[in-house]
Amino acid sequence: MSDTAEQQRRARYERRVAAARQARRVLRRTGFDGTIRERLDWLARTAPEVYDLDERADMYGDRIVAALEERVAGLLGAEAAAFFPTGTMAQQVALRCWAARTGDPTVALHGLAHPEVHERNAFSQVSGLRPVRVTSEPRLPTAAEIRDFEEPFGALMLELPLRDAGYVLPTWEELSDVVEAARERDAVVHFDGARLWESTVHFGRPLDEIAGLADTVYVSFYKSLGGFGGAALTGPKTLIEEAKTWRHRYGGMVFQQFPTVLAALAGLGAELPRLPGYVRHARVVAAALREGFAEAGVPWARVHPGQPHTHEFQVWLPYAPDVVAEAAVRQAEETSVLLFAQAWDRGGPDLAFTEVTVAAAGLEWTADDVRAAVADFVTRLPAP
Repeated sequence: MSDTAEQQRRARYERRVAAARQARRVLRRTGFDGTIRERLDWLARTAPEVYDLDERADMYGDRIVAALEERVAGLLGAEAAAFFPTGTMAQQVALRCWAARTGDPTVALHGLAHPEVHERNAFSQVSGLRPVRVTSEPRLPTAAEIRDFEEPFGALMLELPLRDAGYVLPTWEELSDVVEAARERDAVVHFDGARLWESTVHFGRPLDEIAGLADTVYVSFYKSLGGFGGAALTGPKTLIEEAKTWRHRYGGMVFQQFPTVLAALAGLGAELPRLPGYVRHARVVAAALREGFAEAGVPWARVHPGQPHTHEFQVWLPYAPDVVAEAAVRQAEETSVLLFAQAWDRGGPDLAFTEVTVAAAGLEWTADDVRAAVADFVTRLPAP
C-alpha cells in the first residue's frame, strides 16, 4: 500500500470515529473510542454498584482481583480461575501447562484461530508450542476431522465463536462430538472463549454447561463486556495454581489492577445479562439488511451467517473496500446515521466485507429503520 493510500485510510478512520461519536443512530456505541475522561466517568458511575470501594486496593492479585476470579469460576462452573492482563498471555500459559502434563507441545487448532492470525506466532516463538491446523474452512472443525487428523496432538483449541470466519459456532451436538473425538485421542480441550459470553442463545445452554465441555477456558472482559481489558483462565484448581506461577514468569503479576478489574465486574453485572437480547435482535437486523440490499438491487450482497450465531456477524458487498468505506462514512456525516461502524476489508477482487455488532443502541432500530438506512446507504454507492 502506498503512503498516500495509507494516509487516506487513516484520515477516513478518524472521520469514521468522529462520525460515530456524533451520530444520532448507531447499532453499537463503544466505550473504548471515548475520551479518557468519559471512560473514567463511566467507571466512577458503575464501580460503586459492583464492589465496595472502601475496601483496600489490590496488591499483586489479591482482594478485588481474587473476588473477580471467584466470580468467573462460579459463572463458568470451574474449580478455579486466574486473572490475566491479556488473553494472549492466558492462552499461552494454559497450553504450555497442558503440554507439560501431556508431554506433547502440539496444539491442534483452526487456521483462522486468533493465535494463528493475530499473535505473531507467539505459541511457537514464546512458549515452545507447536500449532497444527486441523482445517481452514470457514467453520469449526468437525469430529471426523479430529478423528482422522494425521498428526498426534496433546491439546485441541477451539475458538468459540470463530471470529474471522464470521463469528460462527457449531451446533451443540457438533461441539459435543468434537470434544468427544479429542478425548478419544487422549487430548485435552481448551476453549478460546474470548466471546463465549454471547454463545448461550445459539447453544441453548447456560454458560457453565458450555464451559464444562472443556478442560480449560479463556474469557475476555472487554470484547463483549465493554471493560478496559483483561482476561481470565478457568480450569482445575491444580492447573490454575500452576498457571499463576507462569503468569508471574511471563510478567503478568501486575502491582495494582483494580481499575481494569472494576470495569470487568461492571461488565459482568451490566452487559452480560443483556447479551442474549443483543443476539436475538442481531437476527432481526441481519434479516433486514439482507432484505434492504435485495430491495435496492445490489447484486451478490451477503449477510454471514444468514442467521447470526451471536450479536456479531459479517456483511459482504461487491465493491472495493475503499468505495463502501467512504459511503459508510459519508452517510454518517450527512445523515447522522451510522449503519456500518467498522472497517471494510478486501475479500477478493471488487469484494469487501465488514463486521456488524448489535448492542444496546441497536435495540432501538426496527427492521424498517434498518431497511431505510440500507436504501440511503446504497445511494452513495456507484452503479453496479
